[in-house]
Amino acid sequence: MAPRGHSADDVALTALRILDEHGLPDLTMRRLAAALEVQPSALYWHFPNKQTLLAGLSDRIVGRMASGPSVDLVAEARGLREALLTYRDGAEVVSSTLAMGLGSTVAHDRLAAAVVADGFDDETARRVATTVLHYVLGFVWHEQQRLQYDSAGAREGAAGGLADDDFASGLELIAAGLRARGRV
Repeated sequence: MAPRGHSADDVALTALRILDEHGLPDLTMRRLAAALEVQPSALYWHFPNKQTLLAGLSDRIVGRMASGPSVDLVAEARGLREALLTYRDGAEVVSSTLAMGLGSTVAHDRLAAAVVADGFDDETARRVATTVLHYVLGFVWHEQQRLQYDSAGAREGAAGGLADDDFASGLELIAAGLRARGRV
């Protein structure tokens, strides 16, 4: 029987709220259980450990990318960036989950599909998707860190944050390299 009527969806949505309000370091199973008014052990009914909880959150964050067929590489990368920026520490959650080999491969699959749709072979698509995925995760991770430092007043007098133009320029460099390589 599920604890106190909470579904896995309830647990994940509450965890995302805590993530957004307090950040990843303060997303603990104890805090999550308190928010749901259950014992921490009750959470393991739905998520056997914190890593699987984070994988579930990662899947939800990445799932915010546009649905439907992959459009193009730049549009997919922008969609991923927007999805990651939806939640505080979103890039860190997704990156750590991928590093542990957990969670879905939706982001990578959509990026690779966009490259294949542009006429490139599967191996090139896999490599480009990996490169773009790492670029987006790193860029957004820095964006989110700067936002947190700025909100805490830790970067007083510092130059502005990363801009959309910076992100677009990096993507264009990757896309230009791909075009220069040529199709199969």
